[in-house]
Amino acid sequence: MSVENRRAVLAGLAERVPALERLYRDLHRHPELSFAEHRTAGVLANLLTGAGYTVHTGIAGTGVLGVLRTGPGPTVLLRADIDALPVAERTGLDYASTARGVDADGREVPVMHACGHDLHATWLIGAAQQLAAHRDRWSGTVLVVFQPGEERGEGAAAMVRDGLFDHAGAPDVVLGQHVVPGPAGWVLTRPGVLMAATDALRVVLHGRGGHGSRPETTVDPAVLASSVVLRLQTIVSRELAATESAVVTVGAMHVGTAGNVIADSATLELSVRTFDEPVRARVRAAIERIVHGEATAAGSPRPPEITETAWFPLTTNDPAATEEIAAVFGEHFGAERATEAPLVTGSEDVGELARAAGAPLVYWLVGGLDPDQVLGAMAAGRFERDVPTNHSPLFAPVPHPTLRTGVEAMVVAALHRFAAPGVG
Repeated sequence: MSVENRRAVLAGLAERVPALERLYRDLHRHPELSFAEHRTAGVLANLLTGAGYTVHTGIAGTGVLGVLRTGPGPTVLLRADIDALPVAERTGLDYASTARGVDADGREVPVMHACGHDLHATWLIGAAQQLAAHRDRWSGTVLVVFQPGEERGEGAAAMVRDGLFDHAGAPDVVLGQHVVPGPAGWVLTRPGVLMAATDALRVVLHGRGGHGSRPETTVDPAVLASSVVLRLQTIVSRELAATESAVVTVGAMHVGTAGNVIADSATLELSVRTFDEPVRARVRAAIERIVHGEATAAGSPRPPEITETAWFPLTTNDPAATEEIAAVFGEHFGAERATEAPLVTGSEDVGELARAAGAPLVYWLVGGLDPDQVLGAMAAGRFERDVPTNHSPLFAPVPHPTLRTGVEAMVVAALHRFAAPGVG
């Protein structure tokens, strides 16, 4: 697609940005948890209908698909996730969330768009509106997908199972993007593996409860859990080579109800991140071995239970397609803003859409924080301390130029894949 066409399709974006900012603030104020995104889905579906898309709602419960055909050419899927997290916001923004929701375990929790999915949805609406307003400048079919349940690693696969591709066929390419705590205005690409695979595990350790004054009559699950937590940290440090990468985090440990009562059981919640399948298999096997071994050593009355609570695949970009779009980004944004992405230990389920369609995936990152803050913290060696990242209650992307950058990136990437008008 020519530079002239690209500029033509982006015409009018500056005038659209104020409305996009209002949408972003509205979505941020009204976050909804995974598969409970009813208000969000309704707002986005109405905007797609207003832009001239054929809209399908209720896919996997709260998923939305917009379809726009302009002529012969490829089918391009543009995806954004729309769910929020059980986080109490502490940004101090005048549009900060005070929402509450009920999580998958039935608990009332605070809710915040702490991962930027409100931005992702706003970017995609902006891109969908630009493409629709200038539909005479490209030929093909665009599938605009607003996906629920990404934070649980289930939404993409659930939409596929519920017939996502039955409405307009499978796409020829899947495109998506994610805000990160990089300088606003930067766009980062990486061919091949971009984001880690995740295994979320729940471990239940069984003990024998009793009075806190008589530990000799018990098998104390608190001590057992502590031993397991410490031993799990040796997997990365002592069982993987220095050239291999993994993260094993115990994010939650629940045991007991009172200081003078030794409980019957303890529960651990684990998050495991890996970048290739052989390492993934070895880490999972090590977890099984350590958990069972420590339980045996403690004299547990019955074996531990290890349950997978969530699973994310590797996010792997098609090398050739990614290199092409990276070159287009470089041409459009300039080499100082279009740069290479690092490996990311966070995870995504967008790859399930590409896998199900048998299509290449191109997924990239967009910086969303004040450039002076980010670059200053990096220069001082304080990035990890001073810059709030995704999932932090302090994560607050700056609307400008983040909003416009994300819309432009999505439009530019989509146009690169579409045919020129009148070309089959």
